[in-house]
Amino acid sequence: MQTVFSKLAKNDYAKYPFLKDATKYVKTPNLKIEDLEDPSLEKILNRAEQRVKDAILYNTINKTPHFDEDIELMSFPIAIILAVATKNAYIQKRYALAEAKRATEDLKKEPKEKILKIAQNFEWKLDTTTSEKIPGEFSLKFTDYLRNITHLQTKEWKLVNHILLNGNIHLTKDETARLLQEEIRKHIEKRLEIKELPNFPPKIIETAEKIKKLAAEKIGKAEMEGFPEIISQSAFPPCINALYEAISKGRHLSHVGRFTLTSFLVNIGMSPDKVIELFKNFSDYNDRMTRYQVEHIAGERGSRTHYKPPKCTTLQTHGVCTNSDKRCKKIRNPLGYYKNKLESS
Repeated sequence: MQTVFSKLAKNDYAKYPFLKDATKYVKTPNLKIEDLEDPSLEKILNRAEQRVKDAILYNTINKTPHFDEDIELMSFPIAIILAVATKNAYIQKRYALAEAKRATEDLKKEPKEKILKIAQNFEWKLDTTTSEKIPGEFSLKFTDYLRNITHLQTKEWKLVNHILLNGNIHLTKDETARLLQEEIRKHIEKRLEIKELPNFPPKIIETAEKIKKLAAEKIGKAEMEGFPEIISQSAFPPCINALYEAISKGRHLSHVGRFTLTSFLVNIGMSPDKVIELFKNFSDYNDRMTRYQVEHIAGERGSRTHYKPPKCTTLQTHGVCTNSDKRCKKIRNPLGYYKNKLESS
């Protein structure tokens, strides 16, 4: 069928400020970071600060009582700056997810044509369905669907629970909005990846410190800061110890075993290069393939998704769970075991 795209207005870009064309509605597009000290921008800076604080407190971005399009448009890029200024990956990821969640709730209320237009921003091959014989309101290209379900582990996202016709997955409006949430989250996370940080003005540094303090109080310092840089092998769970010993001796590991060990090690701070070194013990070692797989799991390639190890129940199913102890009964993931043992030592 002929795809119909709805035109977006300034109000739409204020609701979805991450869209490419949102910048053309910004009153001061050439705003410099040092300009944020200007008292005339106080309302915008306050709203940007509140966006990041809402992410920490509520895991979404609350709407203001008096919706101001200009403030909403301007506060988003400044909120990005504030999140970057915290220099804390946990806060940044939480902020990206909160913005994506807020957008999802709005998307669920939008007409189909507007959803098509927003999906076009991410180069999705999305169309509406008209056949009464096929459930769902949208059809999405198979590859776009797969790219955005990596974090969605519940059974309703499995391919067997969806209709696949002519390379397209058929979805309801709510399902489409939920998949767009994943796309938006990843898009914002990429905007937060600034390798060379600018010199932040005092006002930004002060605000970023307030945000970090709030996060430490609300979330907990240990969780917010992640795992220590020094890796403690004595805190490895039994399953990881077994996998680590096997790889060190060049013994065969299943696909699930390799994924579990790799994702565990990169999550506790081991560099991809160090992990790759471990795989060199295997007789079937392939440098190019191993590097791609490890860096993909570490979030440095492909979708930029930073993968975590499977849950303990999954490891039990695949026979990776071995020599479980009393501590294993208290946790649901190998990372939880590691963190729990570190904190109790």
